[in-house]
Amino acid sequence: MCVVSDPRSDPPSAPLKSRRTAREAQLLTITLQQLQQHGYDRLTVEAVATQAKASKATLYRRWPSKSDLVLAAFVEGTRLAAVPPRTGSLRDDLLRVGASVCQQACEHASTMRAVLNEMSHNPDLRKAMQDEFVHQHKLVIDEVLAEAVQRGEIDATAISDEIYDLLPGYLVFRALVSARPPTLKSVRTLVDKVLLPSLGHRGLSKPDGQ
Repeated sequence: MCVVSDPRSDPPSAPLKSRRTAREAQLLTITLQQLQQHGYDRLTVEAVATQAKASKATLYRRWPSKSDLVLAAFVEGTRLAAVPPRTGSLRDDLLRVGASVCQQACEHASTMRAVLNEMSHNPDLRKAMQDEFVHQHKLVIDEVLAEAVQRGEIDATAISDEIYDLLPGYLVFRALVSARPPTLKSVRTLVDKVLLPSLGHRGLSKPDGQ
């Protein structure tokens, strides 16, 4: 069972502004719908074009191949996850990020598997995945940790590249490979037993005089 965000720690975040035009966003939304209904192998550019009342040439001008179209749709579909929570607490921020990663990984598991398979023999797609998805989500963790340093919850010296990989990497693995999809309990365990101790978390610093 896929994780669902805990409403107690899920205040709305400002969405990351899309660089897509309204028409491009519509085409990518339809692509995601087709993926969820038919899977990657049965998805066709022609079917997307037909549902969108567009020509195949229009899609191919913007996305030269099916894999390019699918990756763009996946990135657009997970765009709202690439937003720092800014709850004012490192633990709560990490819980929010983890819940979001789980939700997106579960919803788009088949798409992610297809993209990963294509990446194995498509260097351009691999670079696009790195630039468009991995880097954007790394920036979220970067901001979360930087804000925790400013609040005095952790030291900057405790941050390493491995920390960036732990949260999304483990949860995505559980969603894609393991027979045990991640849950909110998985996120809490990872945050409380692994990430916070690894970062030397000491809680929020109190103002002088308190």
